[in-house]
Amino acid sequence: MHPFPLEPDRAAMAEMGRLVLDRVVDRTENLPARPATSTLSPRAEAELVESFLAPPPDRGGDLKALLARLDEAADCALETAGPGHLAYIPGSGLYSAALAEFYNRAVNRYGGLASVAPALAALEESVIRWMAREVCGLPEGSGGLLTSGGSMATFSATVAARHDRLGEDLAGGTVYTTAFAHHSVAKSARLAGIRAAHIRTVPHTPDLRMDVEAAAAMIRADRDAGLRPFLLVATAGTTDTGTVDPLPQLADLARREDVWFHIDAAYGGFFRLTARGAERLAGFEEADSVTLDPHKTLFMPFGTGALVVRDIAALHAAHEGTGSYLQDMGAAGSVPDSGHLGPELTHEIRGVLAWLPLHLHGVDAFREALDEKLDLAEHVHDTLSGVAELDVPQRPDLSTVNLPRPSRRRQPGRRRTGGRSQPPSAGADQRPPALRALQHGGRRPLHPARVRGLPPHPPRPHHRGPEDHHCRSQEHPRRVAGDSPGPRFVST
Repeated sequence: MHPFPLEPDRAAMAEMGRLVLDRVVDRTENLPARPATSTLSPRAEAELVESFLAPPPDRGGDLKALLARLDEAADCALETAGPGHLAYIPGSGLYSAALAEFYNRAVNRYGGLASVAPALAALEESVIRWMAREVCGLPEGSGGLLTSGGSMATFSATVAARHDRLGEDLAGGTVYTTAFAHHSVAKSARLAGIRAAHIRTVPHTPDLRMDVEAAAAMIRADRDAGLRPFLLVATAGTTDTGTVDPLPQLADLARREDVWFHIDAAYGGFFRLTARGAERLAGFEEADSVTLDPHKTLFMPFGTGALVVRDIAALHAAHEGTGSYLQDMGAAGSVPDSGHLGPELTHEIRGVLAWLPLHLHGVDAFREALDEKLDLAEHVHDTLSGVAELDVPQRPDLSTVNLPRPSRRRQPGRRRTGGRSQPPSAGADQRPPALRALQHGGRRPLHPARVRGLPPHPPRPHHRGPEDHHCRSQEHPRRVAGDSPGPRFVST
């Protein structure tokens, strides 16, 4: 008899569940005190990684000991859910969403065809319609699908745009975006069969937004040269700087030039639930498709993405497929088969992860948490603007605050020899003192991004440099004792 059979009895299931739940609750409760980065030395980390490369044993082990091993692995990571993580656009993961995931995986219903689990398919469709119509403002008849993340959503949008505007002949197909677009935009275009040479980088304005006139000129020039412009991709909250492209003007341009208009709103989209966000993110209503990431600004676990489209028929036409084994599988009434709207056929019911938290907490709870993030970003901007060493160039559009690195001639540790500035010695800490204070002891990690052309703050233009740090008010809804002004943070 194995210590943990594949089909345990009720008592064993309850005990196994208790062991896992106790650890999860303890970890969640202690998040405010947890370091934001791994405390292991490089050697210890390498040894731990090597130990996890071992194959599974023939005989089973002890669950408590295995969970302790999992804790070791989980601790050897960035703590993206904690209040000290100030890098990238992290995902916190709601506890209620973790419970939804546990339930969903336990019942294990098939999500590719609506007729297999019609009520759960309708549940998922309700989440998609809410995102398309209530969040993005798309009209009746809009829809979409839930994905594993923003990259897959952008890929399906690109395939739909290609099929709708180019048909089967891809020759000359050309895409337009900016240097600040997420890398998945260009990657999706290449995967969809578009030549890398036909992925255009549109110049940006001094405030780091797509230049509408430059985009129009590029589209006209390419069309005159015999190419076939078909997709214009704007960003609502860039990964590097958090800025929002001029969406209404770009929507007008796309309509005039008859190209598909896609908005990558993986980061910024759900800020539209707030009054300020809806104002700053106007223009979604005119999009042909929108990428959303619930694992960012809806606080869901990693692995939850969404694509919403104005015309669900265009998505279906680009992804429809069948086989003899599907001949008797019809759609369930008004609920479409997600397996015919994207590349995947077999997948779980993804809507449960968002449906349970949305219905349990209510949309107002998310709206208030997002408003708090906008407040935090403004608070950070205003506070850091008063620090003499820092030059905070522009007010945040959303929850990202940009901190330009000091210019080379002002980097800490540089020495002057014979009237010329010399680089600091090897190993010297080159961070500005203010950033060193923020990152003290690994409790507040930041991450640099190369951003060319970030506008300087007028009072202290001499601090401007070509590479910038940026920080975000963290995508986590809960307030944490001891944090000021209260909620959790993230920055990069």
